[in-house]
Amino acid sequence: MTLLKPAKFETAYFKGGFYGITKSGKTHTATKIAMGLWHRIKLILKKKPGPIAFADTENGSDFMLDRFPKELKETGFLVSKTRAFKDLLEIVDEAEKTCSILIVDSITHFWNEMVDSYMKKHKLERITINHWPPLKKTGRDYSDRYINSSLHMIMCGRSADLWEDRPDDEGVLQPKKVGTRMKAEGEIGYESNLLVEMELHQISARKGEKHTHRAWVVGDKFDRMNFLFFDDPDFKDFLPHISRLNIGGKHRAIDTSRNSEEMFRRGESGYQKAMMQKGLLDRVKIEIEMIYPGKAAQDIQDRRNLAKAIFGTPSWDQIKLLDVDKLSIGLTDIEKFKKEITVKKESPKK
Repeated sequence: MTLLKPAKFETAYFKGGFYGITKSGKTHTATKIAMGLWHRIKLILKKKPGPIAFADTENGSDFMLDRFPKELKETGFLVSKTRAFKDLLEIVDEAEKTCSILIVDSITHFWNEMVDSYMKKHKLERITINHWPPLKKTGRDYSDRYINSSLHMIMCGRSADLWEDRPDDEGVLQPKKVGTRMKAEGEIGYESNLLVEMELHQISARKGEKHTHRAWVVGDKFDRMNFLFFDDPDFKDFLPHISRLNIGGKHRAIDTSRNSEEMFRRGESGYQKAMMQKGLLDRVKIEIEMIYPGKAAQDIQDRRNLAKAIFGTPSWDQIKLLDVDKLSIGLTDIEKFKKEITVKKESPKK
């Protein structure tokens, strides 16, 4: 079987993500884009598109009704007011059959509801690392639909701070805010082909100066709009991206029918492998710190040098991405290095 085939453009549907703090204009902008898309589809396909659907968790659809022109109202503006993640999956499936465009506002509420339901089901008071694999797997049920559905989708979400461990002046890793992201499962926000951060922007620093909704293009996979911004954004502002879509063509993003089950031994679950990986990471960290236990700058540098010599990188974030086999080999090398050092220390001086 040949997996590699001649490349062809198969993105026919708009997959947009808009995130920001409350009152930053997410719903307003999403609605304007939906209406603009509806008219563009009609223009290209020479026929009236299906309705616009709205998966509404914030009652925002009520305040958008008056914005729809008569022609769109006649076609239909369909709404489902729910926060259940289970309902969201059904809404996407239903909209794909009968509608042209779906607004999801907000994905943050749907994600939070799923986590809350998981905690109630399993009588948990908090989520630990052991619980993330099944939550992420359930989240992919939505993200796969988002990417592959034959449906224009506009996803809105709340804003959350993005943190990473960065070394301070002494080389000690400290959490540091490095940006913002959509508040949902970590990968969902990045699935959008056009990702936009909305903000409530004050036009000048003078007291009483008016505000505007500002849209920052965080990511455009066509690389036509990256890092541009628009005040009070409208549909036409996003045309450099939308005009390149193959609207009316066949849409195929990712083949989710294929999997790698045959690679795993019977009874070896993803959860078991994750636990094995976590155990190996803990042992690697402990062994390295036992060899160089101090807090001085030289000890920190020695730990980094050893990690780089064993794993090819001094970055703990990169080491955490290694699979079980590489971690096992690395741990063996660390233990061998530890024995060599011990022998040297215990050897009598001549």
